[in-house]
Amino acid sequence: MRHGAASVFPIQTSDLTIEYPPHGASPAFVAVHGFTLRIAPGEVVGLLGESGSGKSTLARVLSGDAFVSDAAGIRPQITGGEATVLGFGLRRISKRKLGRLTFGVGLLAQDAADTLPSTMTVAEIVAEPVLERDRRYNRRALGARVATMIDAVRLPLAVLGQYPYQLSSGQRQRVALARALVFGPALLIADEPTAGVDVLVRDAVIDLISELQQERSFSALVISHDLAVLQRVTSRIGVMHQGVLVGLGTIDDVFRDPWHPYVRGLAAALQPPADTAVVDDVASVKIGNISDETGPGAVK
Repeated sequence: MRHGAASVFPIQTSDLTIEYPPHGASPAFVAVHGFTLRIAPGEVVGLLGESGSGKSTLARVLSGDAFVSDAAGIRPQITGGEATVLGFGLRRISKRKLGRLTFGVGLLAQDAADTLPSTMTVAEIVAEPVLERDRRYNRRALGARVATMIDAVRLPLAVLGQYPYQLSSGQRQRVALARALVFGPALLIADEPTAGVDVLVRDAVIDLISELQQERSFSALVISHDLAVLQRVTSRIGVMHQGVLVGLGTIDDVFRDPWHPYVRGLAAALQPPADTAVVDDVASVKIGNISDETGPGAVK
């Protein structure tokens, strides 16, 4: 299932500023400032940065999750610039258009594998987004759709009747990915897709995203603090620092001649041999720690 014309840029932002409003004793907090990025149809772009750099705030806003009425917690707001996703302008987006936007965007949230409903089977979890939109959806067709997605993420159909606690971390992440892709979105936004996944299967999870992207031709924004993850799946990366995009290009281009002090520090940390390209050494570099907090003062 494809959404939108091929000529429409899946993500296009210009000088985008995102702010959390004041809450209690906490003042307003600018999480993202002057963010400009364009993702072409079928392109996979990575977003690299430490905890608190604004990456997850961007994921919530660009996926439309920040505008859903039942979204929990303090919601970020666009206070400057423009953002268009799948042709939908996000500033003052209507409820009807928001529904169309979220239908075309698959969101794999950072904690998706750990927050799967514990009382639901895998089949029910993957089917839930469909039933939330249409309770009368044909059950036989839905069962076939769910089984197809489970097969697509390389899980045996036997897991359909199992519960999240019966699965490994890698299996739970694959279930969360199947749920994010159940509508056949034109755009996938994956926020720390290997967070909480056993180290032995992290490469398999990120390689699966790459394989599915090639099979289904969706565009993707992959957010991570781990360069090795982005190296495996993305064509370009952006580097975030304190809410500002301070680098953009291929991994080699970004670190070969960095203009921003933060990126220069990352490049120095790579410490490649004089006759070796920077990209050969990115696999061992990770930035900061992942926080599960959101909102002012803890924006990721």
